Amino acid sequence: MSVTVLDVKGLNCPLPILRTKKAIKDIAVGDKLEVIATDPGSVKDMEAFCKQTGNELVSSTDKGGEFHFEIIRK
Repeated sequence: MSVTVLDVKGLNCPLPILRTKKAIKDIAVGDKLEVIATDPGSVKDMEAFCKQTGNELVSSTDKGGEFHFEIIRK
């Protein structure tokens, strides 16, 4: 499994989700996408995105205002 990091710090809704949607298409099924965002709204957005697309949100962590998401492409 390879890991791709997507840095969307400083971007506000809807850009983090749009960039995540584009990046997830560029990785292989079963690979992991780590997204780093600063928009607090991205927490609910990532959960909704993964439910809608069928991808797996492995973890969602708040590291002092930086939100880290690990998503496995399904």
